[in-house]
Amino acid sequence: MVLYDSHLRKKVEFKPIKEGEVRIYVCGPTVYDDAHLGHARSSLSFDLLRRVLEGIGYRVIFVKNFTDIDDKIINRANQMGVPWRQIAEKYTIRYLEDMEKLKVRRADIEPRATETLSEMFEIIQELLKKGFAYSLPNGDIYFNTGKFPNYCQLSGRCEEEGVARVEPVAGKLNRADFALWKGCKGEGDVCFESPFGPGRPGWHIECSAMIKKHIAYTDSSYQIDIHGGGVDLFFPHHENEEAQTYCAFGQHLARYWIHNGFVQINGEKMSKSLGNSFFIKEALKHYPGEAVRFYLLSTHYRAPLNFSELDLIGAKKRLDRLYRLKKRVYGVKGIKNEAVRRFKEELLTPLKDDLNISEGLAVVDRFIKQANEQLDRDGKNRRLKREIVGMIEVIGEILGVGEEDPYFYFQWGVSDEIRKKVERLIGERAEAKRVKNWEKADQIREKLEKMGVMIQDTPTGTRWEYHQ
Repeated sequence: MVLYDSHLRKKVEFKPIKEGEVRIYVCGPTVYDDAHLGHARSSLSFDLLRRVLEGIGYRVIFVKNFTDIDDKIINRANQMGVPWRQIAEKYTIRYLEDMEKLKVRRADIEPRATETLSEMFEIIQELLKKGFAYSLPNGDIYFNTGKFPNYCQLSGRCEEEGVARVEPVAGKLNRADFALWKGCKGEGDVCFESPFGPGRPGWHIECSAMIKKHIAYTDSSYQIDIHGGGVDLFFPHHENEEAQTYCAFGQHLARYWIHNGFVQINGEKMSKSLGNSFFIKEALKHYPGEAVRFYLLSTHYRAPLNFSELDLIGAKKRLDRLYRLKKRVYGVKGIKNEAVRRFKEELLTPLKDDLNISEGLAVVDRFIKQANEQLDRDGKNRRLKREIVGMIEVIGEILGVGEEDPYFYFQWGVSDEIRKKVERLIGERAEAKRVKNWEKADQIREKLEKMGVMIQDTPTGTRWEYHQ
């Protein structure tokens, strides 16, 4: 497999630290608000990477953290007049609910910052002992970037934009120095007891601590295989993680650094400060989760994605074709034979080239076209149908789409009121057919069609879909 390493700025052959196993850590959200398209894109990018690695045959250990203590969380809690833990828990749950609707698989380990304090203390103490950190009179502890000659070599962005946008703080030795620990600032602040006095952790220290606690190799120059996140995290967040980990333990944090591109709305980077943050829950009110997933995956993970509702509609229509094929083989059990294995390899081949999704989706499009042509010629061939189902299952395994009941998929957007009415009419039609009242059965079908409901009688019962 070939991946683009953000540090080396080129594609490189992927070789895990331990044969047959991949350890991945992805920076998760700071849970003070609902998840937006940027969160979704990052989650989907690394969900795809995980699925591809597993499809190749690797055992993947996947970790995604939650920053559950931060200035933004505290400020939000103060605004709402509720405990900060309530805010953190509320938006953690909402994030997970939104990602589930997008078919993002849960991480194997989901650590919280507040559950990793002792590991943070260990790193800070080690940095203080080795002279890479210093304390200020107000209780803050900073990493001394001036003591680490390789600072900024990971991202190479200090000269571009990095240090220039770091806010100056009285007492800091270097402008780029970053907080490891924030001393308690009095009433209203959130504080934890520590060997350095009451306070709370800086943002960057938590990821190094979580990696060290949960998945770090101790017998390698690299702690993990892949560290990922949005491109906006490369500097300063990932730069600072690498610096503190290397100075504390003499290990590089990750062998490969992978970053997904921005989401743009109207040509601007999506940002809370710009007021153009499109929450996932808003998109999910108007489109099925799989359609949103398919749309966000359809642009290569490293490229910027300029959100367009027209493109989202187009992505849904493209996904509809897969589900229309699935309808044609409805009720058939999939098979895993040589033809299905060849298709899986055909789909994985472009994805092994830095997740080349456009070529991967071209494979899917060709499959749909060929499968429909084969069914047109030989629609009663049960083995053919079982192979097609097996291939659709491969698409679900690798891309995370096409796994719904096709009739349920085409019922998306139906209100409870309409659904109950449809089910009642289908029941009445079934009774009319049972007593051989064909005229009434036909009248009910016509009534359903006028409602936008198309029905199909199958060996397992009457299925229906809704066309608005």
